[in-house]
Formats: sequence, structure tokens, C-alpha cells
Amino acid sequence: MDETEQQDQPKLSPTTALSPTVAWQSRDFRFYSAARVLGIMGAEAQAVGVAWQVYQITHSALALGNTGLALFLPGLFFVLPAGHVADRYDRRAIIITCYSLQAVATSLLLWLALHHSTNIWLVYAILFLIGTGRCFSGPAASALVPTLVPEAHFVNAVTWGATVYQVANATGPMIGGLLFTVAIGKLFGGRLAMLNGAPLVYCFTLICLTCFLAFISVVRPRGAGAPKAFTVKTMLAGLQYVASTRLLLGSISLDLFAVLLGGAVSLMPIFASQILHSGASGLGLLRAMPSIGALVVSMTLLLLPIRRRAGRTMLSCVAVFGAATVVFGLSRNIWLSCVALLVIGASDMASVVVRSSILQLATPNEMRGRVSSVNWLFIGASNELGEYESGLTAHWWGAVRAVVIGGIASLTVTGLWSVFFPALRQADELTAESLVEVESRFTSMEPID
Repeated sequence: MDETEQQDQPKLSPTTALSPTVAWQSRDFRFYSAARVLGIMGAEAQAVGVAWQVYQITHSALALGNTGLALFLPGLFFVLPAGHVADRYDRRAIIITCYSLQAVATSLLLWLALHHSTNIWLVYAILFLIGTGRCFSGPAASALVPTLVPEAHFVNAVTWGATVYQVANATGPMIGGLLFTVAIGKLFGGRLAMLNGAPLVYCFTLICLTCFLAFISVVRPRGAGAPKAFTVKTMLAGLQYVASTRLLLGSISLDLFAVLLGGAVSLMPIFASQILHSGASGLGLLRAMPSIGALVVSMTLLLLPIRRRAGRTMLSCVAVFGAATVVFGLSRNIWLSCVALLVIGASDMASVVVRSSILQLATPNEMRGRVSSVNWLFIGASNELGEYESGLTAHWWGAVRAVVIGGIASLTVTGLWSVFFPALRQADELTAESLVEVESRFTSMEPID
């Protein structure tokens, strides 16, 4: 569907019945989603390869933790410039450039693995390079999605995007693990034996990245950014816009504090071994539950999308997230714990769909890159700092108390946010017009360049 055809599409309300697959009618969304599946699968498989390679070199848990830090640090340094770039230049070109950089970085990891290098600092440097590419491509990709489908199809596109992410996020590590077990030398001859282990995983990632670049290169987004001068004012405009828009500030900060305080994923090994006494197999089962819950909800939302009371739905889902976290912390039965984690994943997915829709629909196209970069920083902080917070509080109080207190804190935050952010509570339909109307009741927005 070209730009003229999309502009001719009628403005539809969320209350209008739409096909569960309506987003796939847009050619560009199909190519973008195919690229995204391959990109995520390759990245997740590569994460398995990097973890194994680093552990073989160091045999250190701290070194494994440093790999995540190396990927996260670029976000602290470059998040605001990345958002500015996404709003000032062709977002598709930014994505292509960043993923080309990641392909180079993966080639370097492959070279290190083939030459059996033990220089761990080179690995960290390459991961920092990959993290830099992700830092710039993330806001550009997030801001690109609304330009691929008609506005009436956007919520459906967000829901499908979340589904695609969950499928690829679960499949990638599994493929990476399987590739480690393939004796490529025995299958195809001794000359290929050098590809056993991490090198084979990196080859798979390179294939995925090549296909990603091929698919994304044929996407034709509408409303590409126009180059403008770089100033500190324009770079900080994303933070200013989020701070002055109650809907955005409420939804992003709610997710930040709920996940930061209520995250229990990093403590699952302790629960599996010391509390539930289920061993490694139980840990695998526990880790799978949130993804299964998220997938079930994402498929349900495709058939029964959120049409009204979107803000209340998000607040309710975060409250359920907190309550389920408390149940998980108190449980001494593996099956009750699995149900609690299933609910955690399901409620989180529903709130993600609402938050992602508000993020893009309540933000003008010329601001989406900078606002998305702020959102990326908040999400990164909630995930990375959430793991640190969970470990620290578990060290202080024990794993059970840490999870239970975190769940109660998430419930408390939800109650406070429903009072502090009435615009979020009163958000109804997930359309730009409805969200702007709700926002205008509580704030007087000034135009931001």
C-alpha cells in the first residue's frame, strides 16, 4: 500500500470492528515484521554464544554480568542524541546503518572465536559497539512503526509487534542452544569443525542480519524526518515533552517503577533451588511461564482488542502484576508459582500494548524519535536496575521478602499513579484524537521543536 492509498483510508474508531490481521494488509508492515523476527532471533541466539564464549574464557559469573553492562552503557551516553537523530534523519537509513554496524561487530566476534582469543576486553568492546547500534536503532525503529500502517490499524500493529517479539525472543535462545550441540565437522567434513560452538551461532546471526537488511531496505515509510541543525535544546526536547505530557509521563514512569520494584525474574534460580526445590528443570519451567502468558494475551488482544477505558485497563493490569508477584513470592508449590508467573507475563503484556500505543499516538511524528529514546532509557533502567535492585534486596532481606515487598510496592505505585495522573486514568479510546482530548483537560501543551 503506497502513501496515497494509506491517506485515502477512512478514519476509524477503535469501536469499529477490524480484522485481527488488519495490520498485515500493509505491505511495509509485513516486510518490517519479517525483518524484526530475524533481527531478534539472531540477537538472542548471539547472546547465548557470547555468554558461552565469555564463560569459557573467564569461568566468572561477574564477567557474564559485565556483558549486559557493556550492552547497556551506550544507552546512558547516547540516548538523547539517538532520539534527536531519529527525528532529524531518515529512520530507515538509521536502522540500516546501525544493523550494518552490528553485522560488522558479529563478524568480529566470529573472528575472535575462530582464533580462540582469550582477550575478554575485546569482547566487551565489541558488545559496547553492538549496544551503541541498538541505542540508535531502537528509537528509530519504534518511531517508524506508526508510519507503516494507517492510524486506525496502529493498535493492531502494536499487538502483533508484541506477539512477534515474544515468539522471536523465545525462539532465538533455543536456536542458539541447539546450534551449540550440532557437530558441524562430523556432518559436513572435518574442514568445518572450526565452526563448532560459538562460531556456528555467530554465522547464524550474520545470516539473520543479512536477511534483516534485505527486508528493511524495501520498506517505504511515510513522513521521513528532514535534516535540521543539532542543538542542545532540540536534543533535550524529548525529555521536556515527556515531562510536560501527563499521559506519557504517567504511563512510562508507571512501567519503570512497577518493573523496577516488582521484578522477580532475576531471583528465579534461588526460588527453583532453595524454595521450590525443583532444580534446573523447574527453573526452565518457571522461566517459560511469563512468555507463555504474554503470548496468550497478545493473541487474545488480536481477537478482542482494547476498545475503551485503555488507561484504567493499564492501571488494573499493573495492579494484577503486583498482586501476582506477591503470590509468587509466598508460594511453596511449583504449580502455583507457574500460575503466578503466567499471570505476571499476561498482565505485563496487556499494559505494554496500552503503553506502546499511548507512546506513539500521543506524540507528534516529528517528536517520536526523541520521545522513544526517553522510553528506551526508562525501560532499560527498569530491566537492568530492576535486576540489581532484586539482587540487593534479596541480599538484605532474603529472596522471599524481597519479592513480596516488591510486589506490594508495585501495588502501592499503581494506587498512587491513579491519583497523581488522572489523565492516564481517564484515557479511553486508543486514538490520537481521544488521547489529545484527554491530555488537553489537564495540561496546556506548548509546541516543541
